[in-house]
Amino acid sequence: MKTLRKAILACVVAGIAALGIQPAVAVAKDGFDIGGAVRYNFIVQDYEDGDISPTDIQYTWDTWRINVDGSAGGIDLSFEYRFYPTFGTHFLHHGYFGYGFSDGVYMELGVTQVPFGITPYASHSWWFQIPYYVGLEDDYDIGVNFDITSIENLKLSLAYFRQAEPEGPKFGGDVTFGNAGPGRYSYDIVSTGSNANIRELNTFNARAAYDINDMLQVGVSAQVGQIYNSVQDVSKTATAFAGHVVANVSGFNFKGEYITYDYKAVDNDGNAMDVVQMGAYGYEYFGGSNYTGGVAAKANIIVAGLAYSIPVELGPISSIQPYVDYSVVQKANDNFYDTQHLVPGFLITSGNIYTYVDLAMGKNQPWLTNSFGKGLGSGVANPEWNMRFNINMGYYF
Repeated sequence: MKTLRKAILACVVAGIAALGIQPAVAVAKDGFDIGGAVRYNFIVQDYEDGDISPTDIQYTWDTWRINVDGSAGGIDLSFEYRFYPTFGTHFLHHGYFGYGFSDGVYMELGVTQVPFGITPYASHSWWFQIPYYVGLEDDYDIGVNFDITSIENLKLSLAYFRQAEPEGPKFGGDVTFGNAGPGRYSYDIVSTGSNANIRELNTFNARAAYDINDMLQVGVSAQVGQIYNSVQDVSKTATAFAGHVVANVSGFNFKGEYITYDYKAVDNDGNAMDVVQMGAYGYEYFGGSNYTGGVAAKANIIVAGLAYSIPVELGPISSIQPYVDYSVVQKANDNFYDTQHLVPGFLITSGNIYTYVDLAMGKNQPWLTNSFGKGLGSGVANPEWNMRFNINMGYYF
């Protein structure tokens, strides 16, 4: 693995040097903007028991956040911190320094988005697509990323991440919903105590996306890193690869993606793990001695989403975008059951207010079940379609 890290790092350095980087001529004007958002949820859920109780209908305060973006002395800063009252946690979303070496090379150093798959999101709905829940959509880690746009219509991203982003407080309420886990925005591998003291380390990413006539983008992504067990003092090589397409035609937007990943890891006894623990929002997926909970260590994911934008003039409403997002996890373990995720809905834009109206449905989807942790791990046989009607209204400023 050390040899692989050195080879990839050498390629990154050589590739950047070959571009003939010079100090940027244009320097951003000094100054900072402060913004944020406040979001609320209205929820009606109907899960396995088939009954809708009074507690299945509720309003929640989803989140509030603070954003700072600006530049001073030619160095940019982007920072966002989020608070989630419902989950009793708060954490850094991102925070990085940015610098343009030239018009075609820009660096982000700190907690920044991992360049993988469709960016910034593979989804249209408030719910994301399934890759988000296994750390492969809108993921943030600590490291450095170079965006290279020197070749017309081609964006190349090369990145190195030492580790996952910092954690906020664990969930302090009723942990029967899920084990108390890391307070963070994006899903990462977490330690499972006596079962497996594991963590992500030294991840390299490469992503290439080519735009054709402003209507079609095709791209490929690769991710190679370590899952380190501190008890065994052993690292296993974890990989993920993706191909994607994004199309915009006559108001329609299509997002398609295929992902294959292999989160190789060993537990504290040196045994290969069929399931790895992951966590976010103060929770982690249930584990257990038989490793049925968590995320399948090896799987393929298929993603497809279609949306249509409709401009309107209806009071403050300027546009309505109906959409449908679908993704499926095909697990490599023959004893595991696949996960499906289906979200039809629509987005209403009203000035600074964005409202997502979703009917989220899932089979073995961990956030759409009364049994939180097993869905992305072993799953259950013959699962039903669980449903949650969700309205998320957010004011962004």
